[in-house]
This record gives sequence, structure tokens and C-alpha cells, in this order.
Amino acid sequence: MAKDPVCGMYVDEKKAKFSTEQEGLTYYFCSENCLKEFLRPQAEMRKLKYVATFSIALGALTMFFEYFYPVRPFGISNYILLFLLATPVQFIGGWRFYKGTLDAVKARQANMDSLIAIGTTAAWVYSTIFTFQGIFWPRIFPSVTTGGPEVYFTESGLIIGFILLGRYMEHLVKGRASNAIRRLVDLQPKMAKVVRDGNEIEIPVEEVKVGDIVVIRPGEKIPVDGIIMDGSSAIDQSMITGESIPVDRKKGDEVIGATINKSGLLKIKATKIGSDTALSQIVKMVQEAIAQRAPMQRLADVVSSYFVPAVVVVSIVSFLFWYYIAGLPFATALTTLIAVLIIACPCALGIATPAAIMIGAGKGAQNGILIKSGEYLEKARKINTIVFDKTGTLTKGEPEVTDIIAMNSKENILLYAATAESGSEHPLGQAIVKHAKAKNIRIGEPKNFKAIAGHGISASYRGKKILLGNRKLMTKNRIDTERVEKNVQKLEEDGKTVMFIAINKKLAGLIAVADTLKENSSEAVKKLELMGIDVIMITGDNPRTANAISKKVEIKRVLAEVLPQDKAKEIKKLQKEGRIVAMVGDGINDAPALAQADVGIAIGAGTDIAKETGGIVLIKNDLRDVVGAIKLSKKTVRKMKENLFWAFVYNIALIPVAAGVLYPFSGIMLNPIYAAIAMALSSITVVTNSLLLAKYRL
Repeated sequence: MAKDPVCGMYVDEKKAKFSTEQEGLTYYFCSENCLKEFLRPQAEMRKLKYVATFSIALGALTMFFEYFYPVRPFGISNYILLFLLATPVQFIGGWRFYKGTLDAVKARQANMDSLIAIGTTAAWVYSTIFTFQGIFWPRIFPSVTTGGPEVYFTESGLIIGFILLGRYMEHLVKGRASNAIRRLVDLQPKMAKVVRDGNEIEIPVEEVKVGDIVVIRPGEKIPVDGIIMDGSSAIDQSMITGESIPVDRKKGDEVIGATINKSGLLKIKATKIGSDTALSQIVKMVQEAIAQRAPMQRLADVVSSYFVPAVVVVSIVSFLFWYYIAGLPFATALTTLIAVLIIACPCALGIATPAAIMIGAGKGAQNGILIKSGEYLEKARKINTIVFDKTGTLTKGEPEVTDIIAMNSKENILLYAATAESGSEHPLGQAIVKHAKAKNIRIGEPKNFKAIAGHGISASYRGKKILLGNRKLMTKNRIDTERVEKNVQKLEEDGKTVMFIAINKKLAGLIAVADTLKENSSEAVKKLELMGIDVIMITGDNPRTANAISKKVEIKRVLAEVLPQDKAKEIKKLQKEGRIVAMVGDGINDAPALAQADVGIAIGAGTDIAKETGGIVLIKNDLRDVVGAIKLSKKTVRKMKENLFWAFVYNIALIPVAAGVLYPFSGIMLNPIYAAIAMALSSITVVTNSLLLAKYRL
């Protein structure tokens, strides 16, 4: 049984008529209405994609026929062809800007939509009047020989196309955030086996009640939070708590929903269901953190709120002055109004930030750094505190044999230990088997294998009895461990899990297993500290293991035994201190903290949830790229600011000229054609400046 993600009803997957697949996941719906509701954001994004493609394609054709191949179809002016190409863009592609302007007027404010709508409409209206003057109405604007076109259809069309493309990219990022939450929800098992009236039945997990006895077999996910009533097992909790090594759980211990039962048969009593489970709380926190993140205040909108009214006032005042006070002809006075509006059109402004972002993001991608949006580029340069998750981020995230201390032969110990563990599913045992294979040791066939819950294992090989496990196992079998206690203490201080091995009731040695540090972790931490950034490690592991890793990587501040919900709280605490915080993580348990942080940096080899919640993804799984991402951010934002400066300089400097300030001295009014030249120059400057970023070396 599946659950309708819109209304929550149960749907039989085999009989469902309505379903859709999103990024490898299939969703089932009870009705067409629920399906449409679910697809609405995707439909809006597709529509935006088509409109952007349509606008850019026609805009490019307009540019070709306006600047490079000025044909004269049927012996008439090519401007009519340009009009036919540009008009659909102006009113189909540009419709959302007109709507945005109308909304802004109702709210009594001006925004980027207003500037785009007014500027592109001014260019289109002027160009349309110029194209058809002498055909449908008297000639209003005089022709000016400039060696180039006298209309501005290209400018209006391409501005609309490129800005729509930028908005499509924004929708794409928002869609990924939604998919991250959906993937979290899908981690919970859909069905659960419960005991009712003495019988084991399978029901949808939503129907499990508090107090139900739930049966979980080896390899299955635990459906709800609960307490073990019968059985024992090793539980892989890494996706929730971040603990690198599966933990042993026995009768009376708590278990968490969505974690994996690795070995024994368990019967648990459900204590938390539905929205109360640990996984549901993580989903809730990710949703809240994403919603609470204030959108980056766009410089263009801030300037537009003042710039648009000022431009409109200047254009109207210039027209009124030259027509009513100076007594110039209507056409000449109207030229000043059109010229001011066109000169203010945000051609370079529309590509100032996207151009730098595209080059910067491309440069990052070439170097294994995926930056999802300009928002994260803008924030990353301000980071002064970085919080690293331990398991899977600073460390490799899987147990490895680190030390073997033998009373006699190391090879013999490894042979007997690996042979005994070859029948075990416990991760520590698998680490020993893997290590033995790497040493080319031929592992034998164990006999009389027995798993001893909470202690270890016993087996026989070549007529010898093998005991492998913790100190409790040795004590229970009256095996003296006194002579190795100093070795054990030292290994445990280093955060390693120590296993004793005894052969025929005599201690044969020790095998230590631990989660090992990744290459380049220490180097990355040192470089960040040299940049003046505070580095903190956070983990769900115990303080002993956490401190052992922190010493190796030379991180001074450690936050240990921190649960997922508390990770996000710890990030909030740092933010309340006025810090700009980046969180670096790879697991599901890191998702709330990644979403809460000012910049979430996800490890590329980590889970999809972490990668989609994070704003920056390190594709190469190299922590030195955290340093590279921050440096690239600083360089890119600098280019963005330079681009915005040049975009405004061209427009603002020529507004007085367009308004006729030079007319008393030269007797010449600025023809709107020079507005196009100014816009072209500003665009060339912006693009060239952005391309210089491609030469930057990380």
C-alpha cells in the first residue's frame, strides 16, 4: 500500500490509475485532482522553461535579422519582419512582467518587473511607431543614419528571454528542495508487521498504534520508534544519529524508526508513531528551516523601488519641459521621453549577476564544486564559522581494522578471527573479514558458530574453540585480560572499539576497529583556520570517539552525542551569536542542520537528501574544496558587484543626456538609437568582466 502524498489516503499500488515518477521515485494518487495538485509546481516550471526558450529563440532570430542579415522581404522594410518576431515575445514572454507590474501598482511600490515592463514596452512602442510611420500614420520620428538599426526589437526580446531563464533556474532550485523533503518521507517503511490477537499481520505503517508489538526481521527497516520487548541485534543508526558503527541493542533498549535491523529478530513495542517519530521530526525541521531562510534581497529590486519612479518622473518632466516650455515639436519632445525610458531599460542589469554566476558556477563545476544558486555564492564569502559532521565527512564512515596486538602471531589471530566472523553479519566482524582478505589470508569454514548477544561470538576451527568479543565475554569465560589492559585503555582513548580474541580459553590478542580519518581532512581544517574561520566538529558519537578524531584533525571545539534535531539547534545557537555558519555533512541526520545553516555544504558521496538540502555540493568528496568554494564565492561576488556598477553607470550617466541636457549647447537631442549603443556597451563590459573569472585558479 502506498500513501497519496497530497491527501494522505492509502492507495493500492497494483490498482492505482494515477501515478507519476519523479527522479526515480514513483508516487501514487487516489484521484486525478490529487495528481494535478502534485504536478502543479512541475507544470509551472515546464511552462516557464518553454516560455524562456521561446523568448530567447525569437530574440536571437530578431538579433540576427536586425544586426547581421538585414533582409527586405517582399521589397518592404525588414523592420516589419523584426516586428513580427519581437511582438510575440513582448506579450507572451513578457506577460508575467506586466502582471508583476500591475501587482506592484496595486501594492503601491515598484520592483524589477516594473523596470523590465516599462523599459521593454518603451523600446517596443517606439520601434513599432518607427516601423509603421509613413504607412499607417504620419512620420513622427526622423531617421538617423548611424550605420546600424534604428529600432530596438532585439533589446526588448532578449531582455525578457534572459530574465525568464534566470527565473527558471530559481524554480529548479526550489523544486530540488521539495524533492529532498519527499525523499526523507520515503525513507520510512510503507508496511509494518504487527502481532494482533496472537497473529502476525502486515498493515500500512500509518495504521500502527502506540502499544502495538512490531516484528522486524534481519535486513528490514524498523517502521516506528519503540522499545525492544524480545530479541537483540546490531542496529545501523547512521542515517539518523550519525554513529559510524552499528550499535548493539537488546531487550529494554530504544530503537528509532527508519533505521536498519542488521542481524537478529526483534519484537518491539511501538512508542512513537506518525508525526512523533524521529524521522518525521527531521522532515519537519528541514521544512521549517527551508521556509525560514529569508530570500536574498536582490539589489536590482531595491534599486528599482527608487529607480523606476525616478526614471518615469524624469521622462515625463523632460517631455513636458521641451514641449510646453521650450516649445519644441511634439515628435522631438516625445523622443526625449522614449529615450529616457529606453536608456533606463535594464539590459546589462538583467545579465550582470547571471553572467558572473554562470561563469563562477561553471568554474566551480570544473573543479568539483557544485554551487546551486547565486544566494549561496553571495553568502559563502561571509562564512566565519564552519561546522563539520564527523562520520562520513571528516571520516570515511565505515569501520576498519586499525590495530592487531598478538600474544604470538598476528597472521594466526587474523585467520582465526576472520574465520569465526565469516558467518556473522555484524559490521565489526565484516571489517575483520575484509581486512583479512586484503592481507590475502585464506579464510576457513567455521563450525559451531554462535552469536552471543551483547558479548560477541564463539566458533570452532581446526579443532580449536574461538571466542571473539568484548571484555564481558572474556570475564564470563574466566579468561584473564589483565596483562593487556594498558593496551586496551590506550586504544579506547583513541576512540577505537577493542575486541578480545581467545583460543582454547587463552587470550591470543586484541583487534581494534575504528572509523578512520579521510585524506586531506587535516589539511582542509588548517587552511580554514588560516583564513580566520572557526572550525567546529559535531557528531552523534560518544565524547571519547569524538575527541579522538578531533585530536587527529586538530579541531579544538567538539560537540558530541548530538541528535539530529539538536544539530539544527546547535547551528541556531551559533547564528544567534552573530556568526555566519556553514554546515558540512553527508547524511540524512545532517539534513536539518544543512537546511538551517546559512550555507549547507554537502559531500558528493553522501545521501541524496544531504546533497539536495545543501546549497553547495562537493562532487569530489574532497574537504579541501570547502576552502575552494569560499574563495570562489569571494571572487565571484566581487565580479557581480563590478558588473552591477558598470550596468548602472551606463544607464544613469546617459539619462540626463537622453532628457536633453546637451540640447542647449549642441542643438541635438539624443536619438533613442544611442540608447541601444549604450546598452550594448554595458552588456559587452559585463560579459567581458565575467569571462575574466574563467581564468581564476582555485
